[in-house]
Order: sequence, then C-alpha cells, then structure tokens
Amino acid sequence: MGHIAVLSNPLSGKGRGQRVTEEALDHLRQRGADVRVYVGGSPAETRRLAMLALDAAPDGLVLVGGDGTLSGILDVVCAAGVPVTVVPAGTGNDLARALGLPRTDVAAAVELALTGLPRPIDIGEVRTSTGTSLFLTVAALGFDARVSDRTNRLRWPSGALRYYLALLIVLVRLRPLDFTIRADDGPVIPARGTLVAVGNTASYGGGMPVCVGAVPDDGTLDVVAVGPLGRLRLVRLFPVLLRGTHLARPEVHHLRAREVTVAAPGLVAYADGERVGEETCTISVRAAALTVMTDAERGDAHVR
Repeated sequence: MGHIAVLSNPLSGKGRGQRVTEEALDHLRQRGADVRVYVGGSPAETRRLAMLALDAAPDGLVLVGGDGTLSGILDVVCAAGVPVTVVPAGTGNDLARALGLPRTDVAAAVELALTGLPRPIDIGEVRTSTGTSLFLTVAALGFDARVSDRTNRLRWPSGALRYYLALLIVLVRLRPLDFTIRADDGPVIPARGTLVAVGNTASYGGGMPVCVGAVPDDGTLDVVAVGPLGRLRLVRLFPVLLRGTHLARPEVHHLRAREVTVAAPGLVAYADGERVGEETCTISVRAAALTVMTDAERGDAHVR
C-alpha cells in the first residue's frame, strides 16, 4: 500500500480545523496508515501544498476543512484523479450534507479514506469575462450574493453581527434585477427578479436548501429563480426557504440544465462563499469530475 496525504486548513470553522486535524491523524495512525501531513494557513499556501501532496502520488487525499478549502483546489484535485476523503471542519459543510458524510464524528469521516466507497460527483464551473472558477455547492446571483459581498466589505462589527448588518443594508436598498437567463440551447428569457441560484447540491450557507432536490451526481444543475419581491415578502420567504417548500410558490421558478447563462446590470455572483464573477456568468456542470470517498451503506442515499 502507498500513503495517504492529509491536507488541513487549521483556520477553518473558526479554528475548529486544528482540533479536527489532530483527531483525524490519531485515527489514521491507530489504523496503521502511512500518513503525510500538509498544513496550509492561507488559500495560497493550501493550494501550493495540495500540488506538492498530489505530486507524491498518494493513494488518497484527506481534506480537513470546509467547502471553501476544497473548492479552492478543485482544479488541482480533479486533474490528479485522486479520491478525496472530506473531513468536515468548516462552518457550512454543505457538500458533506449532500453526500451523507459524517459531519460531527471525525473518526467515522476519516475512516472512509480506508474503507469507503469511491463515488464520482459533478462539480460546477463559472465562466466570466475575467476567468473560470469551479465550485461544489451553489452559485448565488442577486440578493444573497450582494449580502455576501457587503459582508466582506464591512470592517465592523465582527462575527455574525457583520453579516446581519450587511443583510439589513442590502434589504433596505433592495431593488429587483433585470436578469436574463438562457438554459442550454434555449432562448434568452427576461426574468426580472430578486435572485437566481444555480445548484450542484441542494443547500448552501450551512443547510439552506435553496436548490432543494439538487444532487451532485446527476449531470445537471438545478436553477432556482425568485421573482421581484418587496422587503416584507422577501423576509417572509426565508422561513419557507428553510423548510425547503419554496419551489411551490408562484414567484419561484425551477428548472434543470447542463449549462445556464445569467446576466444582469450590477450582477454579483458568489459560489462556495467566494466571489466568482459579475455582470454575465455562464455556469455549467462537469459531470463526474471529482471522486469522493463515501459510506458504502449511505452512498446512494441522496441520489434522486
């Protein structure tokens, strides 16, 4: 047998990554695995270490961190073709949720590197005038992306209060966007509205099922468009969204496509928590581009 590379982001989950890494390493060593450890303290360092780890041709890569940690090295991992074991240590962990991976039991999560079932999954690709980005979960365009953008630009306050302040600022300034949407080879359709979400998985933001029903191995993306809403109606939509029953609402439109182009003046797009584009975004699916180790007993639990 060869070795297992463990790539860790100790800062993920507000520092939870450090503890989770130690628990994961203890389990692997107790199981007799040959482990090589790489700890990255920044996205740039994590990317450099990922290339270093994969150049050594490991049997598998254990990734300790959040969705953003894996998202930042997706191109490197997919090119290497090495199966990834996700040990969730972020704040959202929506990929683990989508795949039915252990999210609180570190030993069970890292054990999949040794005894799990390889499962090919899709990833999303966002192309804009400035380049190409890959993502795992949901690309958000419109209201929620603007909240993320405003949160990142605020310097005060800290923690959750900064997000809530950004939410209030964007809500006060709420205006519908003049979206145009083109799915696959269909026509360009005007779609004035509040937001568009394009999902490879059902949820983002730690379990908000905006693209309820989306699964990451069906070769398609789920597109959810919300029509124009006033402030009060938007606030009232959030509990419905959290319950995953919003697709039945008349102001919500849902379709599936392999590729969708979304454009709007002033559009901002975020995916896996990172800004990925603006104005015009073409989002497509790369089918079965990534192999993730999953539980053999639960590996098909989320397949539609």
